[in-house]
Amino acid sequence: MITSITEQVGGAFEATPAPDGNHAQIASTVTGPSGPVFVKAACGEWAVRSLRYELAVTQAIDRYPPALRWHFEADGWLVVGTEHLAGPHPDLSPDSPDLDLLTAALKDLQQTPAPGDRWLTPADRLGFTHPAMHGGTLVHSDLNPTNLIITPHGLRIVDWAWATKAAAWVELALLVQWLIGNGHTADQAEDWLTQFPAWTAAGPDVQDHFASANAAKWATKARQTTEDWVQDLAQWTGEWATYRAHRA
Repeated sequence: MITSITEQVGGAFEATPAPDGNHAQIASTVTGPSGPVFVKAACGEWAVRSLRYELAVTQAIDRYPPALRWHFEADGWLVVGTEHLAGPHPDLSPDSPDLDLLTAALKDLQQTPAPGDRWLTPADRLGFTHPAMHGGTLVHSDLNPTNLIITPHGLRIVDWAWATKAAAWVELALLVQWLIGNGHTADQAEDWLTQFPAWTAAGPDVQDHFASANAAKWATKARQTTEDWVQDLAQWTGEWATYRAHRA
């Protein structure tokens, strides 16, 4: 594998592991004679499957994911080299100007169909489902700020390992937890989402079901681990579910 990467980048290289992400065994910025490339390498059924999702996304969307540079398979490994994206993560707090960048990206992605049927289903991705969650939109499903990068050419989105074929509003529902985690109240988060037709079309009963089921899932996970990120998601999804229950 190392020999093949060396050939792809044009010679000897240096590798700097990524600080975030856990869907591949290797995720590093590789810098060789031809410049930096972001490289993911996976072995094992689930890791390879998720990296194939990412590879498929680079072929389905040409603006927001990092552009594909090369890929190969060797000795049971799938190795993918993509455009190296550098820049800060957006501030998703209330009234942040970075929210306008997210709005523009979401309005595009809400219109992006998922080609074919090779993607995760809502039940695969979330562990719960509802008839209204099914649809034909390509949903990233993990738009936390670390997967969003501000570049001179606009907002870019990385780590498509959980790419899902679903109704467009599912992306927005999964964004609520990150808006709350970045300082929004549940009411502020929902008010921000009303700019998207798919959100208002989903209807309160469907939104109630999603909020309750997602909170229950994360509450269960939080009882099984002390990891901070799990505890945070349990708190944020719980805040949203409580808000919707009180509204009802």
